[in-house]
Amino acid sequence: MAYLIDGNNLLGRIAPHELREKGGRDGLVVRLLAFQRVTRARIHLVFDGNPEPTPTDVPVNPKFTIHYPGAGGSADDVIRDMIERQADRRRFFVVSSDRAIREMAKKRGLEAVTSDAFARELKATIKEGKKMRELEKRTEIPSSLEVKLWDEVFKSKP
Repeated sequence: MAYLIDGNNLLGRIAPHELREKGGRDGLVVRLLAFQRVTRARIHLVFDGNPEPTPTDVPVNPKFTIHYPGAGGSADDVIRDMIERQADRRRFFVVSSDRAIREMAKKRGLEAVTSDAFARELKATIKEGKKMRELEKRTEIPSSLEVKLWDEVFKSKP
């Protein structure tokens, strides 16, 4: 399973107040890493605003890459190019609020998801992941010495 995500669209849906903040993008990456931990999905996150003159790819981990367009380019340009080059269409989701991008994805046989719908999925998946981690927490059985010490503590209480 893989996701090609328009980062600015998604950030505008889940945390519009973070869209203009310096750390807003980092917050989205953290959320997507939590999503990835549960789903094991490959993630391609595309943002506008690359300070570099050429397109830049920033690997977050082996299955998560942030893509920036070159100077004068847009995230939509990068997304269109990636849709055109996508050979494996099975379980490949394009996340964007841009209707033209979603229609292009559908024509190429890819799954198109609105940013609103994915934001809901993201929130639910992160919540599920938290529950799973809670269930996986190990509880240690107290040693006989600990039991004896606690027994003495409780016996000494009036």
